[in-house]
Amino acid sequence: MATFKWRTIADDLIKKIEAGELTPGTQLPTELELQDEYHASRNTVRDALKWLIQRQLVVTHAGRGTFVTRDITPYKVELSPPRGVGPGGDEGSAYVAAAKIQGRRPSVSDPRVEIRKASASMAEWLHVEEGARVVSRHQQRFIDDEPWSLQTSFYPMDFVTRGADRLVDAVDVEEGVVKYLEQELGLVQAGYQDQITVRPPDRDESLFFDLPETAAVTLIELSRTAYATSGEPLRFTVTVYPADRNMLNYKIGEVP
Repeated sequence: MATFKWRTIADDLIKKIEAGELTPGTQLPTELELQDEYHASRNTVRDALKWLIQRQLVVTHAGRGTFVTRDITPYKVELSPPRGVGPGGDEGSAYVAAAKIQGRRPSVSDPRVEIRKASASMAEWLHVEEGARVVSRHQQRFIDDEPWSLQTSFYPMDFVTRGADRLVDAVDVEEGVVKYLEQELGLVQAGYQDQITVRPPDRDESLFFDLPETAAVTLIELSRTAYATSGEPLRFTVTVYPADRNMLNYKIGEVP
C-alpha cells in the first residue's frame, strides 16, 4: 500500500525528534525549507506539520515558526485542604507545600492590586451590589521558574474600610490573606465551594503560558468562593491552570 508523501515527511520528522536531532524547544525548518528538503508542495508540507501538531509533537506560534514541544513534568495540584487543617487554609500555602513535597521549586510574582467594579456574577458570589468596588489581587505563579498558573482573588472593599488595609498593598501577605483577615477582622474561613470550567486561552494567557496559537492546550478555570463561619463571603478566587502541565487532585474522606 502506497504511503502518502505528507506521511513520509511526518514520519521522518518524528524519527529526528526521537533520535534527538530535533530536541524539545528546537525550531523546525520553515515551510519553504521543508519543501526544498523533501521536494514536496506547500500543501503536502502543511499536511505533515498538521499531523504532528494534532499529536502534540510540535507547536506553531504565529509569526515565530514551528517548534518541537517541550518535555513537561505535570504538577499535581492539591485542591482539598491538608489533613487535619480543615477548610480554613488558603491556596497559596497549599501550592507551596505541595510543590515542596513533589521536589519542585515554587515562586510567585508580587501581586498586582486594583480597585474594580463588581460584575454581575462577581456581585452574586461576594454578596455585594453590582458595580460596587472590590479589591482584586492578581499573581503569576511558577514552578521551577516555568509559568504554571494565574490567580486573581476578589475581596469586598468593605474589608478595607473595616481595617484590613493591607489588602490594597501591592506586596505579598506573608501569613496569607485568609489568616490576615482572621487576625484583623475576626473572619474565620469555614468552607468553600468550587466551580470548574474548561475554556480556550485568551491572547494574554497564551503569551504568558507560551501556548500554541492552535489552541491545542485548553485552560482549566477554578472559581472558588470561600465563606466565613457567619456565612459571609470572604473572597472569590479564580485560578487558571493550563491542562498540559497540571493535574487537579481532590481527596474526600479517609484516604491513606
